[in-house]
Amino acid sequence: MSKKILIIDDDPDFVDAIVNLLDAKGYDVASASNGKDGIEKARQYRPDLILLDVMMTTKSEGFDVARQFQSDQQLKGIPVVLVTGVRREMNLPFGFEPDDQWLPVKAVLEKPIKPEVLLKTIEQYAI
Repeated sequence: MSKKILIIDDDPDFVDAIVNLLDAKGYDVASASNGKDGIEKARQYRPDLILLDVMMTTKSEGFDVARQFQSDQQLKGIPVVLVTGVRREMNLPFGFEPDDQWLPVKAVLEKPIKPEVLLKTIEQYAI
């Protein structure tokens, strides 16, 4: 049975590229374009891993959604990988690291992402 990946990102070009990449590798892929829809989709779809963008409806929506996943009994066991261009977009001199309380994710990947890095990360963390 193929692993199920949920992409939560508001950039349709990025989503299409990742869906095509993951489909070609045999993954079952679903997507949502904002945090609210992503949480609902995660409840229905029960993914093995979630790829989550930061800047969607707000500049920090992905951070909030990651914490919501962690506090939801039904969803908290699903690994989340933050996929973001926030550092480059906002010209931040620092990156983000997973943190159990503030940023409860398995990994943080900076856009643009090399396909081999994304695939390796998915293989490492998908349950």
